[in-house]
Amino acid sequence: MTMRNQPTARQVRLGAELRKLRDAAGKPAKEVAGLLGTTSAHMSQIEAGSSGISEERLRRLAAHCACTDEELVEALVAISSDRTRGWWDEYRGVLPQVNLDVAEAEHHATFLHEVVITHVPGLLQTPDYARAVFSYMRPELPESELAPRVEHRMRRRSVIEGDHPTPYVTIVHEFALRVRVADRRTSLAQLRWILDRIEQGHAAVRVIPTDQDGFAGADASMMYMGGPLPQLDTVLRDAPTGTLFIDAEAQLKRLRTLFRKVEKASLDPTTSRDFIHRMTKEL
Repeated sequence: MTMRNQPTARQVRLGAELRKLRDAAGKPAKEVAGLLGTTSAHMSQIEAGSSGISEERLRRLAAHCACTDEELVEALVAISSDRTRGWWDEYRGVLPQVNLDVAEAEHHATFLHEVVITHVPGLLQTPDYARAVFSYMRPELPESELAPRVEHRMRRRSVIEGDHPTPYVTIVHEFALRVRVADRRTSLAQLRWILDRIEQGHAAVRVIPTDQDGFAGADASMMYMGGPLPQLDTVLRDAPTGTLFIDAEAQLKRLRTLFRKVEKASLDPTTSRDFIHRMTKEL
């Protein structure tokens, strides 16, 4: 198969899962490569996501590694066979690869659970709000780079607004709802947009009030994305070095627990809706 100069996060994840199968079976790369009729170097490329793998080879690898989890094998085959070219591919060479990876990950997720502390969730942002956020980047972005970022963020909303919307629960801190990233008009329009998404059934929004007892999760921001199986879940977290894609089982377990803790500190969806509605009256 053709070498990929810049594999997507989804392709890298497939390679990592194949490496896990091989490691769990205690099989050296050279042995598995020989079974698949390829080289150790090519095996490394497959496990790095820079080269694809056919369904036949994947099934042979799984059998050789004594993987009896049929659901997992079928899920990995589905990933390896996927040739989807989504709308995000239109931005290849225009936006950083991570922007495309995020949109692709959201597209394939079975559910989305998000925690946001400092900004309105990206999937719920209005164009003016998103533009204000991106305009704050340093160094400042020229319009030629700012406009596609805003457009890309707006198109990401299709995952929760399309014909087959992905179940989406977001927990947002009151601080994020009150901070004026632009002006009063933008903030009011943003709150009204969130209320509209709630009424349309596109999002279940839970608010953490600033005076809520028992919340110590200021660093809890995350996007938890459900996979076809729990072991194929993915979590996105922003870090100083960029967006991190987390898939190690121990970390996924910890982040599932963290989400449940934050959820307990939030208001239920109905009370949250009323809370946001009162905020619109205060602006």
